[in-house]
Amino acid sequence: MSLVEKLFGSFSDRELKKVNPITKQVLALEPKYQAMSDADLQAQTAAFKQQLTEGKTLDDILPDAFAVCREAAWRVLGMKHFPVQVTGGIALHRGDIAEMQTGEGKTLVATLPAYLNALTGEGVHIVTVNDYLAKRDSEWMGKLYRWLGLSVGLIAQGMDGDARRAAYAADITYGTNNEFGFDYLRDNMEYDVSARRQRGLYFAIVDEVDSILIDEARTPLIISGPADDNTDLYLRINEIPPLLTRQQEEKGEGDYWVDEKAHQVYISESGHVKLEKILAERGLVGPGESLYSPKNIILMHHLMASLKAHTLFKRDQQYVVQDGEIVIVDEFTGRLMPGRRWSEGIHQAVEAKEGVRIQHENQRNKNQSLAADRKNQRRKRFSHSLDRIDAEE
Repeated sequence: MSLVEKLFGSFSDRELKKVNPITKQVLALEPKYQAMSDADLQAQTAAFKQQLTEGKTLDDILPDAFAVCREAAWRVLGMKHFPVQVTGGIALHRGDIAEMQTGEGKTLVATLPAYLNALTGEGVHIVTVNDYLAKRDSEWMGKLYRWLGLSVGLIAQGMDGDARRAAYAADITYGTNNEFGFDYLRDNMEYDVSARRQRGLYFAIVDEVDSILIDEARTPLIISGPADDNTDLYLRINEIPPLLTRQQEEKGEGDYWVDEKAHQVYISESGHVKLEKILAERGLVGPGESLYSPKNIILMHHLMASLKAHTLFKRDQQYVVQDGEIVIVDEFTGRLMPGRRWSEGIHQAVEAKEGVRIQHENQRNKNQSLAADRKNQRRKRFSHSLDRIDAEE
């Protein structure tokens, strides 16, 4: 132990000095809530919610909320939080990591901050390492939460979108880190906000935090798969860039401006009008239909990819054609990188430009670029970054 630690204590010691007085407040309230009937104790949940609407903070009501949850746990589960468990609950509420040994009651500890934060109505996620623990704890501790007037949801494998939305709408939702993570990815691939499963992220308690945030974090969560065969669309869109006029300067005459340094393409307002006319003539959009209509997001994705393929990707510089395939040239070493492919439809657009066989686009990449297209569709100018290279098997 260093001299500083001897004089001032460790970080944990200093934090405990801040938390211990609150723990004593919670324990001091035990006689008050022991004397209440079941109905009066259950009514405290509504009373706490009312106090929050009147301007009180969660920290203001923490001692009473913890004391109520502690007494309710004794009546419903036959278990009462020990002082050290109350301290652990306060630490979790503060956003700290509470280290506890197996068998010391981590599951019970989590009920205190979960109950407190669920009073806001914003939703609490309790993240576990496997489906068994998520189901067990949602049923076991769910008795306590429901007795106190809160709803409990469970996210499990095989659930459809409606069931997941209902689970996420609950006050407290149990699930594994993979289920929460994949639902987050799925929600970011939805075109319609109403189709999303999760609501706003507010408060989460992570069990086995070292396993979830360190060990399992080494494996990325990726949603991928073969996309629809859009070969014909790439070929049809490939005919359009030669019909457009490139601007010689950013605010000059023309249909689009190429920023070579930033690797971006911007379509001018006159370019949008011209594109809509060309696409309508070719039957790709309806008469008078906006290029930024939600139904045309995929079309815009292909168009931007084709424009970049024709202006920013040059043969024998960024790529070579070898044995009927596009092979990327490493920009730093100049070496060929067979098996590597550009994402966001760029590789397919280059294949269409060079007249070689167009391979399927990766669904993960496509949805990422569509999300970017959708975010930018209301802007007067359209831009995309191109520099990420993904490996596709």
